[in-house]
Amino acid sequence: MTDVRYPIGPFQFAGRMNAAERKLAVEMIEELPFELGNAVATLNDAQLDTPYRDGGWTVRTVVHHLTDANIHFYCRTKFVVTDNVPTIMGFDEQDWLKTPDYALPVDSALELLTGLHVRWAAILRSLKQEDFDRKYLHSQRGEEPLDYIVAYAAWHGRHHTAHISELRKRMGW
Repeated sequence: MTDVRYPIGPFQFAGRMNAAERKLAVEMIEELPFELGNAVATLNDAQLDTPYRDGGWTVRTVVHHLTDANIHFYCRTKFVVTDNVPTIMGFDEQDWLKTPDYALPVDSALELLTGLHVRWAAILRSLKQEDFDRKYLHSQRGEEPLDYIVAYAAWHGRHHTAHISELRKRMGW
C-alpha cells in the first residue's frame, strides 16, 4: 500500500542534474498550475475542505500552500541568479497556514500560480548550466545549488497534486 503522506515517494536529491533531467523538471514546474487545476476541478467547498488524510491538510490548504511555496521558490531562483551566494530564509509553513488568505477560494491561488509559473519557467529556460551550479545559503539547511530548488519544486508540486488526486480516487469524486 502507498504511504498517503508520500504518494510519489519522499524527495531525494541526487545532486547536479543533467540537461535532460533539468528539462523534465522545468516542464513539471511549468505544468503544475494546469495539473493542480485539473486535480481540484469540479470540487465543491465541502470537498475542498476535506483533509487529504487523517490529520492532514485540507485540499484548499494544499492549493494555497503550493502557491506560497512556489512564490518562495521563484524568489529564491531570482536571488540565486542575481546575487553571490545569497542567504535564503525558510518559512514556517504551519504559521503561514493560519493567515486568512488560506480560506479564500482556490481560484485565487491557481491564478497567481499560473502567472508565476509562466515567469519562472521563462527564467529557468534562459539559464546556462553554470547558473544551475550557483549556490545559496539556506537558513536551515546550509549551502545548496539552484538545481536543488528546481528538483525540489518539481517533486513538491507533483507530491501535493498526488495528495489531491489520491483523495479523489479514495472518495470516488
